[in-house]
Amino acid sequence: MKAAFQKNYKALTIGGILIILLVITLSRYGIFHYVDTPYLIFINILLFIFYWLVLSFFIHQFSIYKVLGLLGILLTVAVTDFYLDINKNPITIPLLILFWLGVASLILPEFFKKYKIAILSVYGLVTTYYFFDFVMTPSYGGMHRKNFSIVWLMPIPVFAALWVYEQWRWLKTLQADKGKAELALLKSQINPHFFFNTLNNLYGLVVEKSEQAPEVVLKLSDMMRYTIYKGKEDFVPLEDEVAYLENYIELHKIRYQKKVDIRFTKQIAADYTIAPLLFIILLENAFKHGVERMTVDAYVRLNLTAQDHQISFVIENNFEEPSTKKPIGIGLENLRKRLDHIYPNQHQLQINKKAPIYKVQLTLNLSND
Repeated sequence: MKAAFQKNYKALTIGGILIILLVITLSRYGIFHYVDTPYLIFINILLFIFYWLVLSFFIHQFSIYKVLGLLGILLTVAVTDFYLDINKNPITIPLLILFWLGVASLILPEFFKKYKIAILSVYGLVTTYYFFDFVMTPSYGGMHRKNFSIVWLMPIPVFAALWVYEQWRWLKTLQADKGKAELALLKSQINPHFFFNTLNNLYGLVVEKSEQAPEVVLKLSDMMRYTIYKGKEDFVPLEDEVAYLENYIELHKIRYQKKVDIRFTKQIAADYTIAPLLFIILLENAFKHGVERMTVDAYVRLNLTAQDHQISFVIENNFEEPSTKKPIGIGLENLRKRLDHIYPNQHQLQINKKAPIYKVQLTLNLSND
């Protein structure tokens, strides 16, 4: 903070000195006149403070040599206008063009650098037109300068509109990149969350030396391959996602010693695509919070319908209320965020929990499928 204050103080000091020197120089040439009217004195004081602050800002932000160069151009314009007839002066307007191009290069460096050729070409042609008109018109006067001012100002709205478009496009790109980064983070949270539970299941089988452990390893390998390679894609065939769910169900059937009634009905009318790893979160919750806590008569019902550019996934399971309240996991919250990213205003997630039944319906509207 101290360094920033010292830098600001230095810029204000240098800016004040330059403004005072500029006023003295202009006064010597008779360009600037002191006034004794209170109103004009007040106005001059306000202008002095304004120019001081603007100049100090430029000194603070940019190289002092660049700022001095622009001040030199502006001073040259003032002196030449004082000594030469304003209507017979071929230097002022090109110098003013150069001054404002210099200001633009300082304030908007990236934009100026990107469109430097176009900007310099346009104003190069404008300056050429000015000299040609000046040389070819013996009676060059105020009307000609006024007409040329229109020509000089015409490209400015075009470049201003281009700059606004660039900012709009940059903002949209920034929002898209932010959305992709957040979505990638959510996916990275889903995979460890799922495999943590699955590896725990596998560990139990290995401890028991179950003959089914190799089959679980094989299925887990297939599921990991799908998660790693398909999970990073934006959309996958719905049939692949269904196969992934079926592998998950078979893996759990191998694990459980108790009888679990699991039924998965499907009605898929077309080749739809879907964001990967959406349904698995709901299925995982059904096993984790339902089947694993039920001692007898546990069941899971799944129904998937895909037709008329709409996918409906309904999952229902029974459960027992835990004796102690446990914190909500990250799975369902991540699902909500992913749906908001991928299917904004195109999804409905309905959760009905009324002991002993837990039912979730996820509907996706694929209008552009």
